[in-house]
Amino acid sequence: MHPTRSTATRRLPRVGILLFDDVKMLDFVGPAEVFFEANQRSAGYEIVTISRTGQPVTTSMGIQVAVQTSVADAGRLDTLIVPGTEKALTVFADPQLLDAVAKLASRSTRIAGICTGAFGLAAAGLLAGKSATTHWKFSSTLAERFPDIDVQAEAIFVHDGNTFTSAGVAAGIDLALSLLELDYGPGVARSVAQLLLVHMKRSGNQSQFSAALQGPPPRTPLITVITDHISEDPSRPYTVGSLASFANVSPRHLTRVMRDELGMSPIEYVTSMRLDLAVSYLDSGASVADAAAHSGYATPVSLRRSFVARFTITPSEYQRRFQSTRQGSERLRRP
Repeated sequence: MHPTRSTATRRLPRVGILLFDDVKMLDFVGPAEVFFEANQRSAGYEIVTISRTGQPVTTSMGIQVAVQTSVADAGRLDTLIVPGTEKALTVFADPQLLDAVAKLASRSTRIAGICTGAFGLAAAGLLAGKSATTHWKFSSTLAERFPDIDVQAEAIFVHDGNTFTSAGVAAGIDLALSLLELDYGPGVARSVAQLLLVHMKRSGNQSQFSAALQGPPPRTPLITVITDHISEDPSRPYTVGSLASFANVSPRHLTRVMRDELGMSPIEYVTSMRLDLAVSYLDSGASVADAAAHSGYATPVSLRRSFVARFTITPSEYQRRFQSTRQGSERLRRP
């Protein structure tokens, strides 16, 4: 069966990915996979890889990557993606690369910086007076170097006008899914997330730090065993006694060592992990009752109580405010 004339001649949205020496591979491969998989679930995209001169680049891993075109020949883009690099402060100090960013941006409808790609956008003057984010390791530096940017240090991604920025690595996939949702709707975005076996969808407001990452790491094998055991399934009916028995220590000893290392009791740690799990269910579209049941809460009221204590809003309000990735510039704030 031959395509109709309208289908055959329809222009697909063009996604241009600017590559350069020392680029971090996952920062561009992750988002690119989202747009590529979208071709199986929608009209899709034309994906174009670009370097300043059209020559191959060498990534931070030492792998050489060929590109399709140069900045001069890239044409108009619907979306420009500037990935990050561990050497952001030197890489994005190159005037020729910044000129490439500026030229491509001037021919693009929207612009996205992945991880430290935000430094490239900032140095090119594209984030002045806007909100943005980057990897937590670089957020304070971004704020210091570019005081005219409102740096949302904890956000997974931020959308402000025609600019989008994300935290590092996996957050670039979250940002790409949000762009896909803007283009083709939440159904397609959810379907692509399922193909990639990633959560659909972490909203931009969600903190870069899960409960397991917010505090200090375990220092002893005992606490490592306990936290790993809880992380396997936070919904189980844990008690201090059952956790102590699992580790073959007394409840008193476990509580003392866990408070010393993590600053919280075993049950407080369980509660934090359950909240993270509940948020992932809410982000996936589950009802509050289902999120509570699957996260180990006895009732939705129990989830509500814990949710309000940490986030100062109810689970229902969270879903109303953050159900769409379009609201990526908003984020949960801890009191």
